[in-house]
Amino acid sequence: MSFGEPNNPYGQQPQGGQQPGYGYPQQAPQGVPSQYGHPQAPPVQQPYGGGYPGAAMEMPGGVKAARVMLWIIGGLNLLGALAIIVMALVAFDELDTSGASSADAQAFQDFGQGVLVGIGVFALIFAVLGMVLAAKFKSGGNGVRICSIVYAAFIVLFALFSLPLGIISLALGVLIIVFCAKADGSAWFNRYKQQY
Repeated sequence: MSFGEPNNPYGQQPQGGQQPGYGYPQQAPQGVPSQYGHPQAPPVQQPYGGGYPGAAMEMPGGVKAARVMLWIIGGLNLLGALAIIVMALVAFDELDTSGASSADAQAFQDFGQGVLVGIGVFALIFAVLGMVLAAKFKSGGNGVRICSIVYAAFIVLFALFSLPLGIISLALGVLIIVFCAKADGSAWFNRYKQQY
């Protein structure tokens, strides 16, 4: 049986498939280097969504965890701030009736009550700032990430002064810094820059 002329593309082909090197070259499977000397670009990997602008991206797990930790720390600071303010107002009102000399009681009340209320107001502002940062994680940009890292650094600093009671705040602050500074956290907060 004759297969016709070997150089005739319209001739009958052998039944066993194509002859090696005959006809058009086949494309190499993905991951196998090209046999014809043409460089192939690696596939583009989009970490958190489609490859087109406006694609819905999912918040990475570490960023979600940092957001929850900010809510927890903000809530605890809010409760602590309110407790300090109430304690300052109630404790110093009872000091007037405790039988101490009026000059000492008045001096202690003026100084101590003012200091405690000031600490309480500072803790209240700090708590609200943490909650605002946590609320901005969904839509915020790189500024929210940087502010969250700085906020967590202050949490770590304050926790170091209150050890061993501040060990939980210390751990949460360190974890917030780590999760916001990781590559997937950076990609999440810079996602608007990458799309356009």
